[in-house]
Amino acid sequence: AEVPVMYADTAMGKVLVDADGMTLYTFDKDKDGMSACYDKCAVNWPPLLAAEGAMAEGDYGLTKRNDGAMQWTYDGMPLYLWVQDLAPGDTTGDGVGGVWHVVKSE
Repeated sequence: AEVPVMYADTAMGKVLVDADGMTLYTFDKDKDGMSACYDKCAVNWPPLLAAEGAMAEGDYGLTKRNDGAMQWTYDGMPLYLWVQDLAPGDTTGDGVGGVWHVVKSE
């Protein structure tokens, strides 16, 4: 299975999005490639889960969540969606709490 992530143009420039074009975010509190976002956090910031049999590729990796599900990572940082982004290209999660960030292309 291919990595379900690509770059798309937004008001903030090119950022990582999922296969549906929804913006992806990283969380500053995640450490060592492990997610620190569970329970209420994961309701608001759904993890980008990997399909069964997904393989790490290039800058994209996988980390195991507490429930055993696999979550995509970019450059070692787990990737999340934001519940308040309603349409492809929305970036309303950037800067939330000072700890959530879009992933800009370099």
